Amino acid sequence: QRQLVESGGGLVQAGGSLRLSCTASERRAFGLSAVAWFRQASGKDREFVAAINRNGGGEHYADSAKGRFTISRDSSKNTVDLQLNDLAPEDTAVYYCAAGGVVATSARHYNYWGRGTQVTVSS
Repeated sequence: QRQLVESGGGLVQAGGSLRLSCTASERRAFGLSAVAWFRQASGKDREFVAAINRNGGGEHYADSAKGRFTISRDSSKNTVDLQLNDLAPEDTAVYYCAAGGVVATSARHYNYWGRGTQVTVSS
């Protein structure tokens, strides 16, 4: 069973940065998948953040992420990272990575999910 694992979350002050990383136990399948990051704040719905295609291109961002977050892929390391810059308290959420067939903003297009990593931004 494919498993995704996120890492890199933590507590940071407003204006700070974090780098999240997602990897998978099945290297080949992960390498053939589009990968996205979603987040879910307490009491809110899960929302799309960013996605990248299997070739490491086709990046797509939510408006809230544009100019601050960068998604990237390193096939040699079997990882998809999300660089979070200029963080604000409203970015506080559990961040999830997900793998699927195509880059999409809807969670229903992604079949495999990690358990999430907590990002907390203090004011």
